[in-house]
Amino acid sequence: MGLRAGRGIADITGEVAECGMLGYGKADQRSAGLHTRQRARAFAFEEGAVRLLLVVCELPLISDAVLRAVLERLPEGYGAANVMLSATHTHCGPGGYFHHALYNGTTGGFREQTFRAITDGITEAARAAVADLAPARLRLAHGALTNASVNRSRRAFARNPAEDRAHFPDAIDPATTVLAVERDGRLVAALNWFATHNTSMTNRNRLVSADNKGYAALHWERTVAGVDHLAPGAPALVTAFAQTNAGDVSPNLGLAPGRGPTGDQFENTRIIGTRQYEAAAALTAGTRIGGGLDFRTTDIHLSAVLVRPEFTGDGRAHRTSPPVAGAAAFAGAPVDGPGFRGFGPGAAPLWGALSRGLVHPFAPGLRAAQYPKALVLPAGAVNRILPLVQEHARIQLLRIGPLFLIGVPAEVTVVAGLRLRRTVAAIVGAELCDVLVAGYSNGYLHYVTTPEEYDAQEYEGASTLFGRWELPALCQSAAYLATAMRDGSPVDPGTPEPAVPVGRRHHRRGAPDAPHPGRRFGDVLDFSLIGRRATASFVAAHPSNDLRRNGSYLSVERWADGGSWVRVADDGDWSTVLRWARSGGATSIATLTWNIPPGTAPGTYRLAYHGDHAVKGPFTGVSEPFEVG
Repeated sequence: MGLRAGRGIADITGEVAECGMLGYGKADQRSAGLHTRQRARAFAFEEGAVRLLLVVCELPLISDAVLRAVLERLPEGYGAANVMLSATHTHCGPGGYFHHALYNGTTGGFREQTFRAITDGITEAARAAVADLAPARLRLAHGALTNASVNRSRRAFARNPAEDRAHFPDAIDPATTVLAVERDGRLVAALNWFATHNTSMTNRNRLVSADNKGYAALHWERTVAGVDHLAPGAPALVTAFAQTNAGDVSPNLGLAPGRGPTGDQFENTRIIGTRQYEAAAALTAGTRIGGGLDFRTTDIHLSAVLVRPEFTGDGRAHRTSPPVAGAAAFAGAPVDGPGFRGFGPGAAPLWGALSRGLVHPFAPGLRAAQYPKALVLPAGAVNRILPLVQEHARIQLLRIGPLFLIGVPAEVTVVAGLRLRRTVAAIVGAELCDVLVAGYSNGYLHYVTTPEEYDAQEYEGASTLFGRWELPALCQSAAYLATAMRDGSPVDPGTPEPAVPVGRRHHRRGAPDAPHPGRRFGDVLDFSLIGRRATASFVAAHPSNDLRRNGSYLSVERWADGGSWVRVADDGDWSTVLRWARSGGATSIATLTWNIPPGTAPGTYRLAYHGDHAVKGPFTGVSEPFEVG
């Protein structure tokens, strides 16, 4: 039997109102509306008895809790070894879907609604991809994209050996790779990998957004291919823009939050997304590749890895240590968004002195693994009392023809990624361009830097929790998987992360929904049409009464010749925005904006708001009709 491929897509948008967002770690960044929905895009591959499943999720991160919940619900033949869940790393998605406490710190605890939306959506997309399996042809192509990323940590990058720096003369990884799926000569799916942070939207933004990578997929599917995500059945085209080794590269070309290439975060998201789309679309007619699917996966306890001399670089064996965050980790990455006051990049004299005086004398193993980090948060020690962060890493190697994907549950810098890729390529005999790091996959362990970058103790090095030898430990594991794949031998699956019970659950507070005095739910409070922007405000209910997953809180409708209103846009479109705000103890307002796109057909239009009352159920309000010329 020849190769078969399938694709699926589903909504994974969580709570768009009063939920802490994940990514920037800001307690005041709470969702207050929706710009673009988050989606999971799944790609299934099958050849003979070998199956692979890749799911690219427009999420800040993949949590171990999400991974476990999804794996339990997949069809037979798909499990921890041959399934890869990866995040695009948007920083403007609802949080609260971890069982490890650190990541729920700005959400009031575990958010059952958001967790369920994410796991249900990923499962639906995955099952749809499996059900869609059909004979297909694959094409693989590589290109370069140089105007969508910038190195945000040049001081650390400059510490790498000249040979490594020469591989990236602009201190970025410009490689853009596309795996295209064809049926009957028609493009039905495309997977792109390119390294840039998904942080065009800043920590001042309160609208749920899939950011630049989400825009790239949305633009390709909806604008170019005309895919309607609310229509039943398999879409004509599914495209995903996945991450690779993006740990130290930013889309903020002006080296400041919201700066690059313009001073408008929405326009930056569109431009950086468009550049990724254009680079990927130009590669879909790549070289046809044969089959050959394979996979190897192992779980390692990253807190206690003995790294052999051939991987350490200094000819001696070393050990990793339990996770500890350094002082600079709390400073944030200034190019993408500042962290906490009192912390800065680089050396932290006070915390460094405390580490040397109070920790190193009593924990020589910790010093050997973590020096010169100024130790601040001993996450490994806290884990014994309260599960704070993940310590077990699921390392994966997937093969699709000549393409090899190294799954790593972390943010890998470009040079750290280069070393992982070289390790695997040398063993399996692949071209270096055909070996990619699939970062942000199957969990989250913060950052991976080279030992040289680690010594700079910038944000990325201070966030390399398991110490200076973390990358060598991962290279050692990648070599183990690559050798087994080359030789056709099995691997030790290792020990997965121990299951973590759900922590404190969030319960939505506040008075029940009530309409404004003298009004009903859905009543129009205000309407305006100024230039090419239509705006309407409605008496609203709380969006969390129904997340409207695979649906919409709004629609833009056009009066059709047949005498009915026809939806032409919804809350998944770039042109629409939903803002929600309380206007009193129990009352709230939903404000809908439609930025009328160029080329919109002349006619009569209206805006419709779709809400839900917790007791009375769904309702709809509509604006007055207006003309678009």
